[in-house]
Amino acid sequence: MKLTLGFSPCPNDTFIFDALIHHKIDTEGLDFEVFFDDVETLNQKAFNQDLDITKLSYHAYAYAVKDYVMLDAGSALGFGVGPMLICRSEQDLSNPNLKVGIPGKYTTANFLLSLAYPHLQNKVEMVFYDIEQKLLNGEIDLGLIIHENRFTYQDKGLQKVKDLGEYWEETTNCAIPLGGIVIKRSLPNDIKQKVNRLIRKSVEYAFANPKSALTFIKSHAQEMDEAVMYKHIDLYVNQYSVDLGADGKKAIETLFSEAVKKKIIPKITEDLFL
Repeated sequence: MKLTLGFSPCPNDTFIFDALIHHKIDTEGLDFEVFFDDVETLNQKAFNQDLDITKLSYHAYAYAVKDYVMLDAGSALGFGVGPMLICRSEQDLSNPNLKVGIPGKYTTANFLLSLAYPHLQNKVEMVFYDIEQKLLNGEIDLGLIIHENRFTYQDKGLQKVKDLGEYWEETTNCAIPLGGIVIKRSLPNDIKQKVNRLIRKSVEYAFANPKSALTFIKSHAQEMDEAVMYKHIDLYVNQYSVDLGADGKKAIETLFSEAVKKKIIPKITEDLFL
């Protein structure tokens, strides 16, 4: 059986899925047609039900929950892993007219920005890796960065305004739920369980053989330095990527509870987890 699978070309995802899609583990009769996209494109594909299995932002999951259910394996949660609000020069954050470059409306990064600075509504959506350059060009006043950009922004003379991950952790004492792996609810339950099991095995294989995926990771990591690639992986791939567990699920439920209270997302009635 062949299933469509979407994930980002970022090192954490290529690290997680390398063993699965390259048959380094027994895939139990399943094959995968892979689509590589940035997270906001994957969010949109989930809204359109384009893929059987896909990575998406937890914020976006609230709008796709009727059609997809969250797997226990493959997620990106953690402490000290959150998005960062940065600038080129000091800004008056009380000014609601500041133009903010964001990596997508439905990203968890934008959700956290809405929690911390609800008055900053002058937002411009762009691909995450363009945000630093737009700041340097003076096209935006603030930039909301994710992924490996948290390791590179200072090298370009940019400054941190707020670590939104720290804001979330201080507010909730929970890990930050960034992105997860969902599968179509319409698929048979045995297939959903099998996919969950295989992704877990793929993560475990990657942890046991951390250099096995290096060629694959490099081929999708643009010009990223190898040390930065593995910093990225260390930050976003952890025990929650193997299995959400009770603490991971609590963090996700807290995220949605806060978002519903603040009317950022609609009320959810479906079961969140497989």
